[in-house]
Amino acid sequence: MSKLVVSQPTKQPSISLLPSSLSDFNGTKLCQIQYKRKVWQPKGALHVAASSTKKILIMGGTRFIGVFLSRLLVKEGHQITLFTRGKAPITQQLPGESDSDYSDFKSKILHLKGDRKDFEFVKSSLSAEGFDVVYDINGREADEVEPILDALPNLEQYIYCSSAGVYLKSDLLPHCETDAVDPKSRHKGKLNTENLLESRGVNWTSLRPVYIYGPLNYNPVEEWFFHRLKAGRPIPIPNSGKQITQLGHVKDLAKAFIQVLGNEKASKQVFNISGEKNVTFDGLARACAKAGGFPEPEIVHYNPKEFDFGKKKAFPFRDQHFFASIEKAKHVLGWKPDFDLVEGLADSYNLDFGRGTYRKEADFSTDDMILGKSLVLQA
Repeated sequence: MSKLVVSQPTKQPSISLLPSSLSDFNGTKLCQIQYKRKVWQPKGALHVAASSTKKILIMGGTRFIGVFLSRLLVKEGHQITLFTRGKAPITQQLPGESDSDYSDFKSKILHLKGDRKDFEFVKSSLSAEGFDVVYDINGREADEVEPILDALPNLEQYIYCSSAGVYLKSDLLPHCETDAVDPKSRHKGKLNTENLLESRGVNWTSLRPVYIYGPLNYNPVEEWFFHRLKAGRPIPIPNSGKQITQLGHVKDLAKAFIQVLGNEKASKQVFNISGEKNVTFDGLARACAKAGGFPEPEIVHYNPKEFDFGKKKAFPFRDQHFFASIEKAKHVLGWKPDFDLVEGLADSYNLDFGRGTYRKEADFSTDDMILGKSLVLQA
């Protein structure tokens, strides 16, 4: 039977971080982003006062968002339990994290091993433990949430990680929390979960990130660009490259998760969370180059309709304008992003890809198809 245990984490060796200039792109600004000339250092440390100590369950917590969120919660003095299948180490020392901070974290984090799709186990184990607050970081379907609610009838707050992908495609941007949603989107499970939380009458809060980036990112967002920049290859971007998108740093998202905890203003509310500025696809390629200290990249535009990539994805973003307003979170929660785009990309590069770690090996097969075709749109 699974039990609550103090994890025995594995410590990573300390490393030296790669410096990265944050000056402008040869005088060219990206969406009016203000680049700061300063020595690079890890960013994202914060202290958000919580009203009282809570017994908190995090569903997930060892891959990306939860890694940063759990550390903030431990620093606030909360008792944190991670519910995972136990396939990954429960803790590991992060680049830039001091020995003392890591030692404090690993001594306090607890682990409940199990499969959240084993609904009977979820009900029995959570009922036995009892929790004040649940952070659901990896929930995708509403039926995965019902057993948790059933097991914790006295739950104070259910905080859910949803997605801005639930919005119905529109010509009117940015997406706001009151915009129409798409019940047929690939994120419909998250939308159904929000509806379930509302119908059950629990105190819930849902955050809808746009594209998330930062160290440990398992989605090929910035990593896709870094692989091509490191290899000295042209960067293929669909159509004009002027499509506007939006990225939010994982540490800013973690801070937003902290600020909704026990916050009456966040009760039964949805908040978009992302970066302050939007950026074009071309601009993002240049921002990644700047963040990693690479030369100005060669950008090649192409028409996706001229190619058959099969099941492979030639570009990591949806080929459209896609960004959301974060004004509600700023005004209601008093939250705002700490990172501008290039700072955030530099943080990701220096703490992850720049030290030789990444989630997926480089695959340039679709790039070669694009670059090898003579009928390519001119940049």
